[in-house]
Amino acid sequence: MTGMRVLTVRQPWAWAIMHGGKDVENRSRNLAGDYRGSVAIHAAKSVDMEAFRSPNIIGAIALKRLFSRASDPATFKESPRGRIIGVVDLVDVHHGPEFGGGCHQLGSPLPVNPNYDPCSAWGDAGAYHLVLSNPRPLTKPLEHRGALGLRHLDEDTTAQILAQIGA
Repeated sequence: MTGMRVLTVRQPWAWAIMHGGKDVENRSRNLAGDYRGSVAIHAAKSVDMEAFRSPNIIGAIALKRLFSRASDPATFKESPRGRIIGVVDLVDVHHGPEFGGGCHQLGSPLPVNPNYDPCSAWGDAGAYHLVLSNPRPLTKPLEHRGALGLRHLDEDTTAQILAQIGA
């Protein structure tokens, strides 16, 4: 039961991880180190207002409104803040190049094509990409205090999460 980590993510990015297909979380440094495994997503109380200019966020919200089940939050506005809203699997971490070549060609010389070729539409050039998969939203989000970094969850909170996702 031990070993689950938690990552605080501002809205609407946290909502997009759980409900909008966001499979990469961008960070300025590799805060995961060698860790791979379950990560609880904590939706911060704050909102990144600049995110609403992102074509990915605009598209994710539009698609969710078209294809969501009635019980799913259609937008981040309906998703709780200051709470753990779900769990994902952290499957990889790599550094996205500044430009050209794509994420998985980091050791190669820069190609002729200077266009950035990310591993995901959500991956930013020059950022560390925390590659996420298998989002499992919680039916009852858990109040939790956010903080910087990828932190260890206490056993009680981990047990509550595992009970909700059926693990």
